Amino acid sequence: MNGKDLQSRFAAVTTAHLADACIRAGIPVRCAPTALRALEPGSRLAGRVVPARHAGSVDVFLEAFEGADPGDVLVVDNAGRHDEACVGDLMALEARTAGLAGIVIWGLHRDTADLRAIGLPVFSLGALPTGPQRLDPRPQDALTSATVGEWTVGRDDLVVADEDGALFLPAAGVEDLLTLAETIRDTERRQAERIRAGASLRSQVRFGAYLDERGRNPALTFRDHLRAVGGAVEE
Repeated sequence: MNGKDLQSRFAAVTTAHLADACIRAGIPVRCAPTALRALEPGSRLAGRVVPARHAGSVDVFLEAFEGADPGDVLVVDNAGRHDEACVGDLMALEARTAGLAGIVIWGLHRDTADLRAIGLPVFSLGALPTGPQRLDPRPQDALTSATVGEWTVGRDDLVVADEDGALFLPAAGVEDLLTLAETIRDTERRQAERIRAGASLRSQVRFGAYLDERGRNPALTFRDHLRAVGGAVEE
């Protein structure tokens, strides 16, 4: 799936829908830690991961742009550091010029006002005025993988992000995940419309029947029941 198609499909669902789709498909749910948030409320991005491990110099980002395709997302691994910002306005401008869809930073940004003016979606752990005051040896995998929280991702992964946070998905099979997410979205919308019309969620998912059946079969889970009746509350 190319970047435009991914962005078009993601525009109609949320990271929550896709996380539920992963659960339903039996795929690990790889959420970035909750501290990683959008610089600008309402920001959304979706694209293939362009990994870059930062060691104190922005040359790694410039080199990453050399191999990036339009619609990709720069994923910066700065080890979650809070003592330096590693991305500022010039790198955001360069990323936009290269056609990237946004930047995800496991670390801090700076030049906040300028980044807002540039308008490229940026997700990070926050802002700090100072850039790096170090220059460490560059790791051999600086352009092949990036770690965000507990997850290590690369060019075989996609990243999607919105106001609920960032989620990493396998590029292989993402169309099936998006279709599942759309199905979950549609089911939830129908349920919400019926609640507004006066039909409680409990009646829609036959909660009384679930309680009765659970009394006979304590091993029955609500999730199993939802799958049987076609509800979409938990995944």
